[in-house]
Amino acid sequence: MATLKEIQLKISGVKKTRQITKAMNMVATSRLRGAQQNMERFRPYAAKFAEVLGSLAGRAGEGASLLLVPREPVRKVHVVLCTSDRGLCGGFNLNLISKAEAFKAERGADTSFSFTNFGKKGRDWCRTGAMTIDDHYLGVVGGRIPFNIAVNAGRKLVDGFTSGAYDEVFLVYSQFVSMARQEPRIQQLLPIPKIESAVATAADAPWQAEHICEPSATELLADLLPRSVYVQLYKGLLETSTSEHAARRTAMDNATKACKDMIENLTLVYNKARQAAITAELMDIVGGAEALKG
Repeated sequence: MATLKEIQLKISGVKKTRQITKAMNMVATSRLRGAQQNMERFRPYAAKFAEVLGSLAGRAGEGASLLLVPREPVRKVHVVLCTSDRGLCGGFNLNLISKAEAFKAERGADTSFSFTNFGKKGRDWCRTGAMTIDDHYLGVVGGRIPFNIAVNAGRKLVDGFTSGAYDEVFLVYSQFVSMARQEPRIQQLLPIPKIESAVATAADAPWQAEHICEPSATELLADLLPRSVYVQLYKGLLETSTSEHAARRTAMDNATKACKDMIENLTLVYNKARQAAITAELMDIVGGAEALKG
């Protein structure tokens, strides 16, 4: 059995750990509030942008831009992998990396993969697997994300696709569903898939006026289609950032509760050891007194 001093040291260590996890929980909660507000404000813009773009693409046709034309066969796939820079967020990073691994295995060995990494964890995974890293961005996910980050990264993706360096481009990110649920998702960025209008097509749906645009739809698409890549990439970064803070908050909350349970168990062990030590001392005293009487 451990000595009383050893148990006291363990209790002290767990209490310090509980203070750290509680502080990290509070920090994650504070950052989550701001990240969630930014994400919720951007979602309506992304939805309306997709609606207008769907109307324009429907009139212009598939041949209006190279960004709309699928390529056959697909040999070169580029993946934008969004992870965090830090750990201590449960299985958040593992789920995203597993999603990328499953997608890579699904495509088979005939397809060559390259990566753009947002976050240190995804970059380290690619380096460990000796994968091709075309670009990486650190310190983006988890903080304040400026839109120009998505614009700069998106331009490189569009240039790579139009030049033939990539046949397809996909985004792996974490979608924020609720405080306790963050789902890893994979979304095709290029070629831009068929854009469906956000308006319902049911018979009882309200009538929507056709978008009147100047100049022509083809000229507008030449400018808006690359912007669509930037918008989807930025939306994925916001979703991933919010999911990271939510996952870290949940992980730190569970760690704090685990520390509390450990302290209670160690306190019980300490009391038992202390009682056993007192009983042993009393037995020694009683035994010495009986020996003196004899």
